[in-house]
Amino acid sequence: QVQLVESGGGLVQPGGSLRLCCVASGSIFRINSMGWYRQAPGKERELVAATTTSGSANSADSVKGRFTISRDNAKNTVCLQMNSLKPEDTAVYYCNADVLLYNYGSRTFRYWGQGTQVTVSS
Repeated sequence: QVQLVESGGGLVQPGGSLRLCCVASGSIFRINSMGWYRQAPGKERELVAATTTSGSANSADSVKGRFTISRDNAKNTVCLQMNSLKPEDTAVYYCNADVLLYNYGSRTFRYWGQGTQVTVSS
């Protein structure tokens, strides 16, 4: 069993900043990628940003130039620095990890955190 523990959500004014972090634990052979998704009420869950162990990264067009993802492979941690926040960034943010487990060969499994609320409002 893999656990993802998130931190850093909260209420912030437009133009402000928040930093989300996620720590993965468990019997993990390898983490292929870690990232963040978000889901607003009435909308589908969407990718915010993700990064691989090798260092490649991608992000949604709506957050480019404002959000930065970082990864600490030794600590199985991914963080999302969110700057210049807008009301439309309000959503539940979910950490995810795609991992290889010891007993399942090359099959990749996807795990999710419980979600953390980010609210951007005056």
